[in-house]
Amino acid sequence: MRPAHVTSTGAGAVVGAAPVVLVAHGSRDPRAAEATRALARAVEAARPGSTVLSSWLDHTEPGPAGVLRDLAAAGHPRAVLVPLLLTAAYHRKVDIPAAVAAARESGTPLDVRITDVLGPADGVVDGGLLAGLRRRLVEAEPGPVDALVLAAAGTRDFRARGSVGRVAAALGAELGVPCRVSYASAAPPPAGVAVAKLRAAGALRVAVAAYFLAPGVFHDAVREAARDAGATAVAAPLTDAPDLADLVLRRVDATQPH
Repeated sequence: MRPAHVTSTGAGAVVGAAPVVLVAHGSRDPRAAEATRALARAVEAARPGSTVLSSWLDHTEPGPAGVLRDLAAAGHPRAVLVPLLLTAAYHRKVDIPAAVAAARESGTPLDVRITDVLGPADGVVDGGLLAGLRRRLVEAEPGPVDALVLAAAGTRDFRARGSVGRVAAALGAELGVPCRVSYASAAPPPAGVAVAKLRAAGALRVAVAAYFLAPGVFHDAVREAARDAGATAVAAPLTDAPDLADLVLRRVDATQPH
């Protein structure tokens, strides 16, 4: 029986663009999986006729290797895999290539193109990412602010932390205020400390931009700590922001031969 999430035209012939497989980190928090599914729906809505499938590296099924195997079995000759990651750290470097390799071990040919992550690629911060962060900030209704904190999940990879810093610098430059990075794990400072330091330096109104793709325990902790430290507002995660859906499609298009 063909899996319900894969469609074919029959006789192994598939027409149209390559299916897009979104690969999220995965979380025990069900809100995270729903955020991935919502983004998949937003990408499909932004490009009618496209097929966009969700997968997760951990905690939630299906995994990317299984989705790719199903696509190959259904007769799709190719697929585009989009890492729903904001930094090109361990998961992009190791876990995702391993999933593609595992899918290929089934012996069914499938041309898989892996896009850049959604964070900075080759040092460039995509305007759509910044637009999504601004959108969520506006929705949080912070009013006028004189400083920002960009709260990220955290990583021990110093290159990945550097990319978060580039996003903070770009966001601060767009809004004309200082923007300090904070991390929910793996690296200092935590969000509450970052907010407190900006306030101690004279900032009266500090808002927090959430450098998260989905809600979960990290974002919950950031929101609580930042508010306790006096933040005027804490933005929601990017989830299915239209700007993020457009960014996914630009990443997909960049893998296509010209």
